[in-house]
Amino acid sequence: MMLELEGLSVSYGDLTAVENVSLCIEEGELFCLLGPSGSGKSTVLRTIAGFERPGCGRITLGDTDVTEHPPYDRACSMVFQDWALFPQKTVLENVAFGQKMAGIGRAERHEQARETLELVEMSEYADSTPGQLSGGQKQRVALARSLAVDPDLLLLDEPLSNLDRLLRETMQLELKQIHERIGTAMLYVTHDQEEAFTLADRMGVMSDGELVQVGVPENVYQDPTDRFVESFLGTTKFVECEVAAAGDHPLLETPLGVSFRAPIDASVRVGDSISVSLRPERLAVGSDPEALAGVNPRVGDGGSGAVRVTGSVAETVHRGSHVRVRLSVGDATLFVERPVRAARTLSVGDEFVVEFEPSEAVYFDSTGERCR
Repeated sequence: MMLELEGLSVSYGDLTAVENVSLCIEEGELFCLLGPSGSGKSTVLRTIAGFERPGCGRITLGDTDVTEHPPYDRACSMVFQDWALFPQKTVLENVAFGQKMAGIGRAERHEQARETLELVEMSEYADSTPGQLSGGQKQRVALARSLAVDPDLLLLDEPLSNLDRLLRETMQLELKQIHERIGTAMLYVTHDQEEAFTLADRMGVMSDGELVQVGVPENVYQDPTDRFVESFLGTTKFVECEVAAAGDHPLLETPLGVSFRAPIDASVRVGDSISVSLRPERLAVGSDPEALAGVNPRVGDGGSGAVRVTGSVAETVHRGSHVRVRLSVGDATLFVERPVRAARTLSVGDEFVVEFEPSEAVYFDSTGERCR
């Protein structure tokens, strides 16, 4: 175990920024802590680094309880969002700075710094100053400086958020390759869902200071703990339904113009509100019933099998690689995505057939908790 947090809480006066967070990160793991702004993820990182003091809880790095240790006495280093490079120093001097503070001699620290610059492909800029570098190059230097001290754990606080989209995507892949080469455990904080899915071996989702779900990215996406996780991790549409008949596979009345039986807990009662999440990728779409050949043609009449409804195009939004189509279905709205080529002939008012399997939808009760 490289890092263990036990019941970590951090407050600023009456404001609780982090509440009872427990987490384990394995050696060599790249773990992403994901959440919206203000969710507490950066506070967790700064507390691990020693820049914030927890109100309660324990931080263990390796076999050492470092909860009360100062930042310089922890086997971790941090990459900041704003790079925090010394403008008057050369790239080589910036990278070697941590080793200088550790009392390592000039020749040795410069040799180690050059090796680290080679790792991040910045050797040719060793004598440059930060003002002569691009944003991506500055981020490589900041990463090299943190790696040069050979930390057991590398903390990264939204390090790519200041870069443009294409450079950010390139740097994500480069960072993943560097991690695979050196094997250092990394805790990476981000608000960007795609970034977390690209990088993470495992991920944790934070909301309002709490760690609400931890797991392999695919599992977290497919099996969310609550409505917040489902809505935060990707595009979806929640259809608000009411339980019309209880028992095994309770019958849900929907604003889609159909009712269907849901594969959820029989403890729900008649009249309970249920939110059904229908992601675009869980919907089969065609312009006529024949377009859905091979799937169950049964209309959603409360029986088993797929639910089929018809809707009309209310709006199309071009998203570059695809077109997002907003469909009016009964008294509700659904979103589907179509390839650009297939969407060229779409017009407002065009009718579509939409079908989904109840077993592939995700259900939540009125409190936002998952129904299973």
